[in-house]
This record gives sequence, structure tokens and C-alpha cells, in this order.
Amino acid sequence: MNVSEQLLEILQNEGVKHIFGVAGDALNPLIDAIGKQDIVKWIGVHHEGNASYAAFAQGELNHNFGVCASTVGPGALHLINGLYNAKKERSPVIAITGQIPIEHLGTNYHQEADLKKIYDDICDYQAIIRSPEEAPRVILRAIRIAVNNKCVCRIELPADIAQMKAENENFVHTIFRSKSNIVPSQEELNLAAKFINESKKVGILAGAGCREAREEVIRFSQLLKAPITHTLRAADVFDHSTDNVVGLTGLIGNPSGYKAVMDCDLLLMLGTDFPYTNFLPENTKTIQIDIRPENIGNRSPVTLGLHGGVKTTITSLLNLCLEKKDDSFLKTLNEKFSDWKKSNDKKANPSRDMEPLHPHIFAKAASDLASSDAIFAIDTGTAAIWASNFMNFHSDRRIIGSFNHGSMAVGLPAAIGAQLQFPDREVWGLIGDGAFNMSLQDFSTAVKYKLPIKIIVFNNSQLGFVKIEMEEAGLAPNFEALKVDNFDFAEYAKLCGGNGVKVTHAKDILAAIQMAKNSKQPFIIDAVVTNAELSLPPKIGFEEAKGFGLSKIKEVFRAFNGEKEQWENIKQEIEAYFD
Repeated sequence: MNVSEQLLEILQNEGVKHIFGVAGDALNPLIDAIGKQDIVKWIGVHHEGNASYAAFAQGELNHNFGVCASTVGPGALHLINGLYNAKKERSPVIAITGQIPIEHLGTNYHQEADLKKIYDDICDYQAIIRSPEEAPRVILRAIRIAVNNKCVCRIELPADIAQMKAENENFVHTIFRSKSNIVPSQEELNLAAKFINESKKVGILAGAGCREAREEVIRFSQLLKAPITHTLRAADVFDHSTDNVVGLTGLIGNPSGYKAVMDCDLLLMLGTDFPYTNFLPENTKTIQIDIRPENIGNRSPVTLGLHGGVKTTITSLLNLCLEKKDDSFLKTLNEKFSDWKKSNDKKANPSRDMEPLHPHIFAKAASDLASSDAIFAIDTGTAAIWASNFMNFHSDRRIIGSFNHGSMAVGLPAAIGAQLQFPDREVWGLIGDGAFNMSLQDFSTAVKYKLPIKIIVFNNSQLGFVKIEMEEAGLAPNFEALKVDNFDFAEYAKLCGGNGVKVTHAKDILAAIQMAKNSKQPFIIDAVVTNAELSLPPKIGFEEAKGFGLSKIKEVFRAFNGEKEQWENIKQEIEAYFD
């Protein structure tokens, strides 16, 4: 057994099924070892960045860690963006990178890169193997840290050591995985209960840290008559049909979610490091519960911090807090949320047949027809807006994306990783055309491995979210810079060996979604949509109004000066709004 085979044996023992990567010289011994067994499969992709996004998806969904791999310097650098996404989403991932032979390190050798320095900001730990003797110890340490800290760790395997005889085989063992619960002190719990019992209007802001505590948080909400506002990452924890959920806050939130946070007299922040301080109250009493103490008070001043798991802490508080009788705050926001959902249903009705089409009709149709345990890989940009506002992630549905890192091109590779991990579940990707163009080379990877992923490409020939950002900043959009030159994505799907359909008429949307759902091949819906759909935050402040107003004045001025694209944009926005 050589060091590469020992590494593979450790991964097998820990339940790894897939390694995503691009083969190369320093990895060849590992590739050779993989070829001699059938437990761990090598999933060859066309770009290492897509490998790391696919590994992120498995780390996020699998209660285990994802694995990606690359060869020396250039290949290792390609992994970085997907790994940074895993770091920001707190998804456990192991990155295996090759390295040049040890004798050449430090000599500016061909493809040499100081990977330790480059990866320092990504990894909680780097297992840099410099001898066969230390290999099993540092490999196991990397996996142990990745799993228990929900982080990214890297294993560096130099080309020469990879082929050396394995040592210390007796040290290989099953890694420790913590199942411990952290509970705040009784004194802190009593003080939290006192604050809660004294408050009239309690609001809950719930994040992804509530994933294992959904039922406890709902019971707590019912006890306190407290509306639940969720973060984007928690949209599949507290779905739109759950009691007392009033929606999302932040830039892509809705009014009831925003008001639940801003108008309460006590805010409970549960398992969230919500970053948008403009959407947090300044002078409201706040209790923050988090398993990571560094998050407490990170975004706004807190009255009381509780270091503990949400599930165990809320369970304790349920026994200490009194039931509230006044439900007027909750009732008002429930009604507002219900009205907002009805309004969105009307907006997403296929009878609105303006062309190019309204993008949210596709999102709502996918939500209505997808299975109750579907996985949705949502890309960054306007795709996230349509998904969060017009879809319901109920039952056992899951969403994954780049919700903290905010990177484009996560959708397709994350869908690939998810489908490989869960071959019996529907996997949908909602992706803007700009993001899809960044990663489309690996649609053929989905074909190669017979993965029936369903991809909706919002084809508006524009970087739509960047346009919104420019308008909010008071700038007239630079349409030349925003332009995305597209080809027929449905025909591309067929060229790769999959299937697809281009949709330009509203009457064809539901049939296209059903075709994708039924397809046993990778499927692309080329959704030709308008680039003029407006998306406004739940509360427009003076700066936003000023920026948007200035942008429109500049657009009109440029239109009068003969810029045809500005006229077309104004007309399409008016048509989209009144259709």
C-alpha cells in the first residue's frame, strides 16, 4: 500500500462516495488507486472550480464531508472559489491538492505555488504531508476538523510522497464526530426568560442554525405569539406554509418579514449571523442564541447573548417562558404575509403573457410541480430573488447556493453534486444566463454520468442583478457592459447528449416544467425572460429612492440624446410593471 492508497482507504472508511476533480500529474497515484476499487468514484469535471462547488453541495446536504481534488499549482488555484463558498456556508469539505516533488520546493520550479499561504484564509487546517510516517495522522486530523467545525481543510500530497510506501497503518481509525450539546447556564436562561416574559411584541429572526430545531422554534413562536422571519439560507427550514412564518427580510425580503424584525420590542436572533445591519433594529432589546460565540453581537448590539445550540436552548426556554395572550402583532403580520403571497401568485400567473416573459412565472411553476423532497441549487443574482419570493420550499425540500459568498456559477455544479449524492431525488437548478455561461462546460459531465438534473436558465441576455445594483447606486445602466451574448441553450443541451426546450410563450411554461420533471436525461429549459422586471427591497429608504430616481433621470436624459437601449429599457420596465 502506498500513501495515495492509504488516503483512499481513510476516505472509504469515512463514507466518501465521490471525489470531484480534474486528473493531473501529481494526482495520478491517487487516480490509479481509485481505479482499483469501486467504492469511491472519481467524478471527472471540466473545470476544478466546478469540482469544488459540487463537493460543497455534498458537504452541505450529506451530514458528511464533500471531497474535491486537483493537481499542483494552477489546478489547486481553480478550486478556490468553490471552497471559499463552502467556508462561508460552513459546509465541510476536504480539498486534496497535489504538490511538486519535495526536493524542488522553494526553487521556483515549474507550476510551483505556495499553497499553504494561498489557502490560509480558506482552511481551518492544512494537512501538508512531508513524509509517509506523518500522513495518516495529519489526514485524519484534517477530516476530524472539517467534520466537527463544519469547515474546509486541505490535504497536500506531493508527487513523490504519493507513491511512497505507506507507514503507520496501525494508526488509521474511525474519526471522532462530536454529538455533544451546548446549553447556556441556568442563570443566563432565567435572565432570557425574564426579558421574554416582560416583552409584549416578540419577533424571531431565524437562520440556518435552526435546521435541527425547526419544531422547537415553531412551538416557541406559538407560545410567544411571535412571528418568524427567516434568512435566505433558512427558507427551506421555515417555508411559506408554516404557521407564524411571515417571510424574509433583507434586500430581497418582503414587508411582513421586515416589519416583524423592526417593529418588535424584543428580537430573538436564532442561529443566524444575518449580515445586513440596515435591516436590523438599532435600539430594540435583542437576545442572540448561537453555537458560535463569535457571532453574538457581531451585527448589532445585543442585550443578552446565549452560547448554545438552538435546539437545546429553546427547549430549556420553553419550560421557563409564559404563554402570551395578545396575538395582535402576530395576527397583523400573518395577514400582511398572506396578502403578499396572494399578490405574488397573481404576478406569477401564466396568463400574464407579456414577451419576453416574466421570470417569476417559471419559478412559481417549478415550485408547484417539483417533488416534495426536491433539491434546488439556486444561483446568485436575480435567480435568488425569483426563487425566494415565488417558491415554497416545504416538506423535505432543500435549497443550496452561494448565499453568503455571493458567487456566480454555483448552480450547475452544485446540482451535479446533489444529484450524485441523491440519485432518487429531483434536483433543479435555477440559474441566470450570466452564471450559466461561466459553468456550462460541465453540463456534459451531467450527461456523462446520466444525471437527470433539471436546469432553468433565465435568459434575459443581461447581468440583471448588476443592473439593479447600478440603478440603486444612481447610475444609468451601461448596457454594453451588462450584455450577455447567448446561444440556444436547449439546442446546446441536445448537442451535449441531454435534452431541452426553449420557451418564449407563457402558454408553454407549465408543459416545459413537466417535461423537465419527467426527463431521465439532463434537461435545460431556456427561459427567454424580460430584463426589465423590477425588484424592490421591503423598505425603500431615502438613499435607495434617491439612487433609483437619479438613475431614471439619467436614463431618460440619455434616451433623449439618442441612446436606443435606454428607451427600450424604460419601455420594457413600464410594460413589465403594468402587464
